[in-house]
Amino acid sequence: MHNSCAWEVCIVIVHAMESVGNNPRVVRLSPAQIKILAHPLRVRLLGLLRTDGPATATALARALDTNTGATSYHLRQLAEVGLVEEEPDRGAGRQRWWRAAHELSSWRPTDFDKDPDASAAVDWLRGHQVRVMDEQVERWLAVEHTYPMIWRDTAGMSDIPMRLTPQRARSL
Repeated sequence: MHNSCAWEVCIVIVHAMESVGNNPRVVRLSPAQIKILAHPLRVRLLGLLRTDGPATATALARALDTNTGATSYHLRQLAEVGLVEEEPDRGAGRQRWWRAAHELSSWRPTDFDKDPDASAAVDWLRGHQVRVMDEQVERWLAVEHTYPMIWRDTAGMSDIPMRLTPQRARSL
């Protein structure tokens, strides 16, 4: 397993689309799923399984610098709501392999307006996404000079304001 820049982000569209192809499995998150996912280690576990593929709790613990007991517990929590699943064809004895049940997660913030706990989970996940994306930009800025010009020009930034209708934003 590698420690990619996108290991925490479940909704980084470019990376996700490259890794899942044209027909990704998408889950529209339920209140139970969004509540379970709104946890720092759980979102990292799911993200790593999505970007790097199936792994054991031990390998995930090593990659995320935590302990196997914690990864095992949180994998079972994610499995209870259908976000991860065991990979039955791998492993021997007590060794359990886990995989993401879907390549992408989807929800609308208004999906949970009538559930205060799920709404709080959405708020946490959105804030977490912003923090992770900020960290990714900071990491890129620190190393961009080591990349070829085509990458530096492609990954550039702009101050162009985008005024979009909700429909245009959705299609974008």
